[in-house]
Amino acid sequence: FQVLVIPFRRTASTLKFAVLKRSDADYWQFVAGGGEDGETPIQAAQRETKEEAGITGDVTQLYSLSTVPKDCFAAADSWGENVYVIPEHCFAVHVGNEDIYLSPEHTELKWVSYEQAGSMLKWDSNRNALWELNQRLMKE
Repeated sequence: FQVLVIPFRRTASTLKFAVLKRSDADYWQFVAGGGEDGETPIQAAQRETKEEAGITGDVTQLYSLSTVPKDCFAAADSWGENVYVIPEHCFAVHVGNEDIYLSPEHTELKWVSYEQAGSMLKWDSNRNALWELNQRLMKE
Protein backbone atom coordinates (compact mmCIF):
# COMPACT_ATOMS: atom_id res chain seq x y z
CA PHE A 1 0.00 0.00 0.00
CA GLN A 2 0.90 3.64 -0.45
CA VAL A 3 0.28 6.56 1.92
CA LEU A 4 -0.28 10.22 1.16
CA VAL A 5 0.10 12.87 3.88
CA ILE A 6 -0.92 16.52 3.52
CA PRO A 7 0.99 18.90 5.80
CA PHE A 8 -1.04 22.02 6.59
CA ARG A 9 -0.88 25.22 8.64
CA ARG A 10 -3.71 27.36 9.90
CA THR A 11 -3.39 31.00 10.82
CA ALA A 12 -6.13 33.33 11.98
CA SER A 13 -6.97 34.21 8.39
CA THR A 14 -5.59 31.49 6.08
CA LEU A 15 -4.96 27.82 5.45
CA LYS A 16 -1.71 26.82 3.78
CA PHE A 17 -0.70 23.42 2.43
CA ALA A 18 2.86 22.20 1.89
CA VAL A 19 3.54 20.85 -1.60
CA LEU A 20 6.85 19.18 -2.33
CA LYS A 21 8.71 18.92 -5.63
CA ARG A 22 10.12 15.48 -6.40
CA SER A 23 13.86 15.27 -6.97
CA ASP A 24 13.54 12.39 -9.45
CA ALA A 25 10.72 13.92 -11.52
CA ASP A 26 9.46 17.36 -12.40
CA TYR A 27 6.19 17.41 -10.46
CA TRP A 28 4.64 18.48 -7.16
CA GLN A 29 2.90 16.26 -4.63
CA PHE A 30 2.35 15.82 -0.90
CA VAL A 31 4.38 13.49 1.32
CA ALA A 32 4.02 9.99 -0.13
CA GLY A 33 5.54 6.57 0.33
CA GLY A 34 4.94 2.88 0.73
CA GLY A 35 4.22 0.72 3.76
CA GLU A 36 7.12 -1.35 5.06
CA ASP A 37 7.66 -4.43 7.25
CA GLY A 38 4.13 -5.07 8.49
CA GLU A 39 3.31 -1.41 9.20
CA THR A 40 -0.27 -0.24 9.35
CA PRO A 41 -1.16 2.65 7.03
CA ILE A 42 -1.10 5.15 9.93
CA GLN A 43 2.33 3.91 11.05
CA ALA A 44 3.63 4.27 7.49
CA ALA A 45 2.15 7.78 7.30
CA GLN A 46 3.91 8.81 10.51
CA ARG A 47 7.24 7.33 9.35
CA GLU A 48 7.05 8.85 5.86
CA THR A 49 6.13 12.27 7.30
CA LYS A 50 9.18 12.19 9.57
CA GLU A 51 11.53 10.81 6.89
CA GLU A 52 10.51 13.14 4.07
CA ALA A 53 9.78 16.35 5.96
CA GLY A 54 11.04 15.99 9.55
CA ILE A 55 7.48 16.39 10.87
CA THR A 56 6.66 14.48 14.04
CA GLY A 57 3.07 15.59 14.64
CA ASP A 58 0.09 13.26 14.87
CA VAL A 59 -1.45 12.32 11.55
CA THR A 60 -5.20 12.23 11.01
CA GLN A 61 -6.70 9.72 8.63
CA LEU A 62 -8.91 11.08 5.86
CA TYR A 63 -11.77 9.19 4.21
CA SER A 64 -10.19 9.65 0.77
CA LEU A 65 -8.85 6.43 -0.73
CA SER A 66 -7.37 5.87 -4.13
CA THR A 67 -5.23 3.49 -6.12
CA VAL A 68 -1.99 4.09 -7.96
CA PRO A 69 -1.10 2.15 -11.14
CA LYS A 70 1.74 -0.25 -10.45
CA ASP A 71 3.77 1.09 -13.36
CA CYS A 72 4.41 4.24 -11.29
CA PHE A 73 6.80 2.23 -9.09
CA ALA A 74 10.34 1.09 -9.90
CA ALA A 75 9.87 -2.22 -8.03
CA ALA A 76 6.62 -3.11 -9.81
CA ASP A 77 8.15 -5.86 -11.95
CA SER A 78 8.87 -7.89 -8.82
CA TRP A 79 5.24 -7.81 -7.63
CA GLY A 80 3.93 -10.33 -10.13
CA GLU A 81 1.65 -10.06 -13.13
CA ASN A 82 -1.58 -10.09 -11.09
CA VAL A 83 -0.85 -6.80 -9.31
CA TYR A 84 -2.31 -3.87 -11.23
CA VAL A 85 -2.87 -1.07 -8.71
CA ILE A 86 -1.65 -0.21 -5.21
CA PRO A 87 -4.12 1.18 -2.62
CA GLU A 88 -3.34 4.68 -1.35
CA HIS A 89 -4.47 5.75 2.15
CA CYS A 90 -4.69 9.49 2.81
CA PHE A 91 -3.80 11.48 5.92
CA ALA A 92 -3.24 15.04 7.10
CA VAL A 93 -0.83 16.53 9.64
CA HIS A 94 -1.08 19.94 11.28
CA VAL A 95 2.38 21.46 11.26
CA GLY A 96 1.91 24.69 13.19
CA ASN A 97 5.23 26.54 13.48
CA GLU A 98 7.34 23.40 13.17
CA ASP A 99 10.19 23.61 10.65
CA ILE A 100 10.14 21.25 7.71
CA TYR A 101 13.35 19.57 6.58
CA LEU A 102 13.26 18.02 3.14
CA SER A 103 14.78 14.62 2.47
CA PRO A 104 16.75 14.04 -0.75
CA GLU A 105 13.48 12.81 -2.32
CA HIS A 106 12.43 16.46 -2.73
CA THR A 107 14.16 19.59 -3.97
CA GLU A 108 11.68 22.26 -2.96
CA LEU A 109 8.74 22.97 -0.68
CA LYS A 110 6.09 25.66 -1.05
CA TRP A 111 3.36 26.70 1.40
CA VAL A 112 0.42 27.54 -0.80
CA SER A 113 -3.32 28.14 -0.72
CA TYR A 114 -5.89 25.48 -1.53
CA GLU A 115 -6.33 26.89 -5.05
CA GLN A 116 -2.59 27.07 -5.72
CA ALA A 117 -2.02 23.53 -4.45
CA GLY A 118 -4.81 22.19 -6.65
CA SER A 119 -3.25 23.70 -9.75
CA MET A 120 0.29 22.49 -8.90
CA LEU A 121 -0.38 18.85 -7.99
CA LYS A 122 0.23 16.12 -10.56
CA TRP A 123 -2.00 13.40 -9.13
CA ASP A 124 -5.80 13.46 -8.97
CA SER A 125 -5.62 11.49 -5.71
CA ASN A 126 -3.68 14.38 -4.15
CA ARG A 127 -6.34 16.85 -5.29
CA ASN A 128 -9.17 14.66 -3.97
CA ALA A 129 -7.58 14.31 -0.53
CA LEU A 130 -6.81 18.04 -0.52
CA TRP A 131 -10.47 18.81 -1.26
CA GLU A 132 -11.62 16.62 1.63
CA LEU A 133 -9.12 18.18 4.05
CA ASN A 134 -9.99 21.70 2.97
CA GLN A 135 -13.71 21.01 3.48
CA ARG A 136 -13.06 19.60 6.95
CA LEU A 137 -10.85 22.52 7.98
CA MET A 138 -13.33 25.12 6.75
CA LYS A 139 -15.97 23.64 9.12
CA GLU A 140 -13.73 23.94 12.19
